[in-house]
Amino acid sequence: MSACVEEHLDNEWFVVRHSGEIPEIALYAARHYLTEAEDGPRLNLSQDQWGRLLDAASVRYREIVLRDLQLDNRDTSIYRGLARSIANYRRFESFCRRHGLDMQDFCREVAAALLIFLAAEAAQVASGDRKSCINCTFTDLNDFACRIGLVSDSLPMSIRRLCPEE
Repeated sequence: MSACVEEHLDNEWFVVRHSGEIPEIALYAARHYLTEAEDGPRLNLSQDQWGRLLDAASVRYREIVLRDLQLDNRDTSIYRGLARSIANYRRFESFCRRHGLDMQDFCREVAAALLIFLAAEAAQVASGDRKSCINCTFTDLNDFACRIGLVSDSLPMSIRRLCPEE
């Protein structure tokens, strides 16, 4: 692969990897630029090259899903809340389905992160250290917990008190 082609791929990989909230848009914009755009290099991407870009989008999705499940992010400007994490997880799930990617390991990682988040949030709210930052309904949170295999039926009722009214 020529240095010029590699440079174009590296640049677009960087754009996809560090994209905003919807990495799939950056992925398809990169593919368009690399293969079809008038001002692009008009490459014929190999499976490996396309796979590198898919991987960049996948890593970015994982990052934004987990960002809002990390306790240290709760009181920062990057925190968007559990509602955003749930929405981003669903987007990533659809992305994986469309591209035939396995997300089983990530699903378990998300379940573990949510368990840690909910346990700490419940303890800190109960002790009066903070107000709940959960910004989704109990129904949405419970559906998500079931979807990722954290619970088979229902989260504990103590979690309901952390959620806004339905």
